[in-house]
Amino acid sequence: MDKQEVKKKDVAKAYEKYSKQFTPKPTYFSNCLKAFIVGGLVCTAAYFVSNFLVGKGVKEKDAIIYVTIGIVALAQLLTGFGVFDSIARFAGAGVIVPISGFANSMVAPAIEFKKEGPVLGVGAKLFSIAGPVLVCGITSATLVGVIYWIIGLF
Repeated sequence: MDKQEVKKKDVAKAYEKYSKQFTPKPTYFSNCLKAFIVGGLVCTAAYFVSNFLVGKGVKEKDAIIYVTIGIVALAQLLTGFGVFDSIARFAGAGVIVPISGFANSMVAPAIEFKKEGPVLGVGAKLFSIAGPVLVCGITSATLVGVIYWIIGLF
């Protein structure tokens, strides 16, 4: 190694040491606890609404569909009003992992690029993050379905 490479490595090590002083340490237990509590509250609220609808005479399958649609719509509205990011910053995986995070991932890019127009802005960016997830999910489901069908032939 020549002197320049050694000097570059020394500078990189010094910078890494310097930057670690200002990098906040993650609080794993606190983050997990917040995600668990908020995620549990979301699921409890969804279960409560589902049971309420069933009690009012709605079929259980229909009630589950209505609750799912409601969670997606609420996540989209909260994203549109700029509130979802604040909740997600606090709760982490508690609101990002369920379907509410998927709704947020579709709406957020569309809102960000709305000034580019309804087609090239909103339309083009609507599936920029969620698109690959949909492609992988649909492809995986199709492959599993074909394998299940082939196994059923025997």
